Amino acid sequence: MKAIKYIGLVIFLVGLSIFTSSLFMGEFKLTQENLTAFIQEKGIKSLPLKDQLNKNVTNKTFANSFEFSAAVRKSLEDANSGHKERQEWDQVVWDKPHTFSFNLAKKSGGGFIKENAGLMWWLTFGLGVLGALLFMLPNLILLGRPGIKNDGVYHEASTNRGWIAWLVLIYLVTFYLLLYFNPDYIVNWTFILDPISKALNGGDASQWFVYGFLYCTVMVTMAVRMYIKYRNNKYQIIRTTSVLFFQIVFAFLIPEIMASLNMPGYDFKNAFPLDYDFFFEWNLKSLTESGSVGLFILVWGIVLTLVIVPVMVYFFGKRWYCSWVCGCGGLAETLGDPYRQHSNKSMNAWKVERWLIHAVLVFSLVMTIVTLYCYFTGAESLLGIPTQWVKDTYSFLIGAWFAGVIGTGFYPIFGNRVWCRFGCPLAAYLGLVQRFKSRFRITTNGGQCISCGNCSTYCEQGIDVRAYAQKGENIVRSSCVGCGICSAVCPRGVLKLENGPLDGRINPTDVLLGNDVDLMELVNRYK
Repeated sequence: MKAIKYIGLVIFLVGLSIFTSSLFMGEFKLTQENLTAFIQEKGIKSLPLKDQLNKNVTNKTFANSFEFSAAVRKSLEDANSGHKERQEWDQVVWDKPHTFSFNLAKKSGGGFIKENAGLMWWLTFGLGVLGALLFMLPNLILLGRPGIKNDGVYHEASTNRGWIAWLVLIYLVTFYLLLYFNPDYIVNWTFILDPISKALNGGDASQWFVYGFLYCTVMVTMAVRMYIKYRNNKYQIIRTTSVLFFQIVFAFLIPEIMASLNMPGYDFKNAFPLDYDFFFEWNLKSLTESGSVGLFILVWGIVLTLVIVPVMVYFFGKRWYCSWVCGCGGLAETLGDPYRQHSNKSMNAWKVERWLIHAVLVFSLVMTIVTLYCYFTGAESLLGIPTQWVKDTYSFLIGAWFAGVIGTGFYPIFGNRVWCRFGCPLAAYLGLVQRFKSRFRITTNGGQCISCGNCSTYCEQGIDVRAYAQKGENIVRSSCVGCGICSAVCPRGVLKLENGPLDGRINPTDVLLGNDVDLMELVNRYK
């Protein structure tokens, strides 16, 4: 069985190597016809830009996307510099340089990868998934009888911030940097998925289609690991299946199919303020111009945020969303599960968490207020805050860096819920409701606790669960996502996730702490 695992690891690394090296392959040649069609399609008025592209790019063959991108971006920069010096603002192309280069690269790509997309899919995604499964499936036998086994987790370089963990971090961070800021460098990945994209939405794959497909693939593959590791725990099995369903169907397939039907692609589970651009001008314009479907999406998005979310949190806690529905939580619980023990349990981390996550919530609300005010009034700013600046700042700092580069890229070092714990504005909103008005709590049987510390060690939100269990105190924390791992790893059955009446939800610990109390009063109050 160990031999099969090693073979699987080799196959996975081969697939990953081909996937990565494909970025440096291919052939790019922009024809005059493609350039003319691109300029007409984009409505570009700049003749100097056309001249620069003809001079530096057209009919030249580039060996990879990096060389092609450099030539295109230089042409764009030279043309725009001249327009800005002459104050010809209507001729300036305001597209981001790498986005502009990506769009041209899609029309100029050729070579082995584009011409053999199906073969490349099997050599990259196919080998990667096959290798990962061969590496994980033998654990059904190697791990012995069903039961959670975290043996050696602090002795492995991959799960204890060793060299493997740092390599994974570097790869993930690089991936997100390319995805968000240099999409033209990963255009070959879109060629590999073009056939699948055309089948789903009728168009070529974008970098976001690549991300969505890769996201689902990683979640499904790592879910197999979850099913094996937690196969004795029905709650974990059902919860894992739930996040897979909502990610694949609601976050990926439905939006793509809607796009193929000329409808605005929308993730019906994505609630504001996690869906921070829901009230941006371009989205509101798209929805209001899309007829009854757009109007339904607009109403649904508002009702989801203001009614459905708080009502569901009241009855079931924030776990209904963060651990059963949310795509961010789904990736954290599958890909990030090996790193959950790295969450910081210190008091300082808790203080940073409280201030930071609520600051992001306030930031998102301020941005939305400014955006809506400017949308309805036609103004460009509110109280000196320019609408475009605040949207760009939030998208860059929170949407790209915090949620993507740091939130996912730093799994191997900071744990799997960095974004959910410190940055997600929706988690902050859900947490406020859960803390003050929810039936959810984790009950503890303090008399059975042996202080082993498993619960605290594997709490991905950094809660010192053991401290509550030792006192027999209910765990009512705004940050708790109800993943249930603390209960699953407890060898004595001390912890239980429950929904119950509000009375007695936050129970007293006076007796256990040795305080002088009236015992009969407590008996009568909580009998």
